[in-house]
Amino acid sequence: MASWFKRKDAGDPDESTIEVKARVIADAVRAAEQPPPHQQVGPQAGIAADGLVSGGDFAEPDAVPPTVEAVVLDQAMAERRSLVQLCLYALDRAKSPGVVERLEEGLAGVGVAAIRPDGARFDPALHEAGGTVATTDENLDGVVAETEVVGFNDRGEVLRVPIVTVYSKGSS
Repeated sequence: MASWFKRKDAGDPDESTIEVKARVIADAVRAAEQPPPHQQVGPQAGIAADGLVSGGDFAEPDAVPPTVEAVVLDQAMAERRSLVQLCLYALDRAKSPGVVERLEEGLAGVGVAAIRPDGARFDPALHEAGGTVATTDENLDGVVAETEVVGFNDRGEVLRVPIVTVYSKGSS
């Protein structure tokens, strides 16, 4: 690279220039005018009588580099996920009901909702059974008695299923 460039100083540091050989400029112009390698049909490729291109390198084209906006959005979403996880961690360890309430309100404000299925029918696809409590009422058999650990979903995506205690009909 050093052989392509030559610096000329005119004595004054503000008056310096850089000269670039014409060959370097011509090579750069040619490279800019050529289609990307995956779109080139070179001498190794041929066009058959049916009009189809044969031979050559037909690998999948390189992925289009992401835009600055896409990179920034991905980074923001990753940071959001980290903050949500940190809030859930803090919420699990909070001793004050006021702190718990404030954290849940803050999470709800960004689309993360608490899941407390108390009184709903137990569904192993949606809940994790942490234990059972005996009941003599047949209507309560299989119903969530209480939520032991609150679950959370983020705009429909379950982050954590709730751990619940389920009513179970005792032996008569």
